[in-house]
Amino acid sequence: MDEKKTSLVEKITLTSVPADQRKSWPSIAFIWAGSVICIPALLVGSLISAGMNFKQSALCMVIGYVLVVFYMCLMGIQSSDLGLPATVAISRAYGKRGSSFLVSLVIAVCMIGWFAAQTSLCASSFCNIMSGYFHVNFPLWLSVIIWGCLMFITSVYGVKLIEFLNKVSVPALFVMLIWGVISCLMKGAVATVSAYEPPAFLGWTYGITLAVAGFASGAICCGDYTRYCKSRKDTILSSVVGVLPAGIGALLIGAFLSLAAGSYDLSVVFSSFGLPIVGMLVLILATWTTNTGNAYNSGIAICNMFSLKDNMRSWMTLLAGVIGTLLSLLGFADAFNNFLNIIAALVPAVAGVAIADYWIMGRGRPDLWEPFDGVNWIGVVAWLAGAAVGKWGTFFVPTLMGIVVAIVVYCLGALLIKSEKINPIYVMKLKLAQSSREE
Repeated sequence: MDEKKTSLVEKITLTSVPADQRKSWPSIAFIWAGSVICIPALLVGSLISAGMNFKQSALCMVIGYVLVVFYMCLMGIQSSDLGLPATVAISRAYGKRGSSFLVSLVIAVCMIGWFAAQTSLCASSFCNIMSGYFHVNFPLWLSVIIWGCLMFITSVYGVKLIEFLNKVSVPALFVMLIWGVISCLMKGAVATVSAYEPPAFLGWTYGITLAVAGFASGAICCGDYTRYCKSRKDTILSSVVGVLPAGIGALLIGAFLSLAAGSYDLSVVFSSFGLPIVGMLVLILATWTTNTGNAYNSGIAICNMFSLKDNMRSWMTLLAGVIGTLLSLLGFADAFNNFLNIIAALVPAVAGVAIADYWIMGRGRPDLWEPFDGVNWIGVVAWLAGAAVGKWGTFFVPTLMGIVVAIVVYCLGALLIKSEKINPIYVMKLKLAQSSREE
């Protein structure tokens, strides 16, 4: 019997997922829903509402998440076509070496950073609830270690256990969050939220950029899960159904609760409405379902960085979780806003290059896809150009413009540079031409 199929610990890492191990789209959708309902999402929702009224915040959240899910679907379909995780699927766009080091490093750093930030927020909120409601002075360092270890140990087992965790947790999270909203409504929160006007309007770019940043890293890594989808249709369904309702809902609830309670701390929000136990359960489940994915994605990226065997994924996931927990102990949450701004610049541009390579220059055909040895410098330069626009651009939404610039630069480079050493698209065209002549 196939050990990869029967083992509790997932064994498929950098190789293609066999057809008999693909999953239904609702299974993947549950994973996405659990990923986007998290403490930082609720926090991002409250940060967006700090710079605009509730209606404006809601519009920014919808625009931001629709943009993210659009490029997420394109990248996710490539992985489902090939059965490969994100960092391997883009190994033509950046070259095997470029993908294995540059892109994998960016993804690993981002996901470990998310793990650290979420563990910090969960641990501090847990301590606040224990102190304010149960009058127990729980040490913050111990809370970080307990919750950090619990979360990354779960992710070591891989997608099967993550899927099970989300199927159990997501319905419970929805019920508890809606309960919190209803409690706010019963205490007259509608008037407070409707009348709210920020001290200063921070602009549409501010709101949309934060909404995009909230799930930019997860969308880039979507192939780590969508490689298990059976078809392109399943990939789109799992992404749209799993991300949009839950993701936008989490942002809206975060904004609503923070405005109603006058605080951005989830533990304070729920406690102020007499629901400290609900608050504790929400923050634990929301962080747990998301952080397992953060450590899991990091483990795959590290394996790709060092070309490790599939059976090393669990150990690299463990390593990523330990590093994230240590960063949390060192106070990484204090740099959360700066971290979001960096993610909004660096990560979406990665998608721009991948989309240009597979869908535009590669015609969206898996039969034409082939890994490229070395570094595809066209992809690297396109990514740097897109990231620069995402970071320092001022036109429209810089994050979105960064993706567009990365696509344009890659396509121009692939069309103009006729070198077999650095242009995989040129090599593909030569092989197609040769095949046509032989026929």
